[in-house]
Amino acid sequence: MDPFRDDQGIIINLKDKCLVVISGCAHAGIINTVNYSKKITQTDKIHAVLGGFHLTGPLFEQIITPTIEEMKKINPDYLVPMHCTGWDAINQFKEEMPDNVIINTVGTTYIFE
Repeated sequence: MDPFRDDQGIIINLKDKCLVVISGCAHAGIINTVNYSKKITQTDKIHAVLGGFHLTGPLFEQIITPTIEEMKKINPDYLVPMHCTGWDAINQFKEEMPDNVIINTVGTTYIFE
């Protein structure tokens, strides 16, 4: 967990699909962000997690594997790691969760109905 208190995210509760969690850079940790989203909405099912997971750079390499293991337990239907997740972590997420991960590109529109 970063010592920053500037974390921002959006939680959307979709009818019949549960939560979509959109993180900024997840300075508090993407797992903490998702778990807090579940806690404050009193909803366990995560439909999608999108955004930066703050796992890029040598300082964060050691937490990529534990983060992936925890995300596998959460088991979102869709996982869209972006920008500050970093290529190493994105590739590892894709390898470990191939049916869940969507590789994001600039200009992509996501529609969750």
